[in-house]
Amino acid sequence: MFTGIVEELGRVRSITPNEGGARLVLDACTVLEDADVGASIAVNGVCLTVTDMGGCSDTSDCWFAADAVTETLRRTNLGDLHRGDTVNLERPMRLGARLDGHLVQGHVDGTGTITDIAGNPDGSTTVRIDAPESVTRYTVEKGSITVDGVSLTVVDAERDHFTIAIIPHTKAVTTFGLRSIGARVNLEVDVVAKYVEHLLRKDI
Repeated sequence: MFTGIVEELGRVRSITPNEGGARLVLDACTVLEDADVGASIAVNGVCLTVTDMGGCSDTSDCWFAADAVTETLRRTNLGDLHRGDTVNLERPMRLGARLDGHLVQGHVDGTGTITDIAGNPDGSTTVRIDAPESVTRYTVEKGSITVDGVSLTVVDAERDHFTIAIIPHTKAVTTFGLRSIGARVNLEVDVVAKYVEHLLRKDI
């Protein structure tokens, strides 16, 4: 489980395609402080397993590798990444730690497209994201949603899109400071909503 509070911006060092998908090597430091091979790290909201890591004693050259299967590359924006791209990174939450965002699994439900970015007088930025009905059915006004691994609050929820408000701090410490109209983003809806729907549909 994650919280959707991004700890660090990582950078893609290399992407090596293989028969089962691709091997990603990412420059990072903070998320590797207590990590070992086999640990989980959310990359743009996608839970990946660390398969190799190095340079952690030298903060100028810290990196980790993770494998993404073909299905993951197809269903998330990890398949859009190129060398030098910036990604949001987060370690799993510790049991008993304060939950500052909301419960995030790192299992992307779909992708959306940024279709509008508007600055507001208070310094925040309103972002419209067009998304499929399979995602928007779970979005509600003032509800939680994870966008590229960032825990955010839905401002307006419609059948084909929703909007979010990005405060200056979030824009500065996540990839939202780099996103532009047309960008594809990973979306994970509130897991509680999915379980409630499942229970209501069950023939008890």
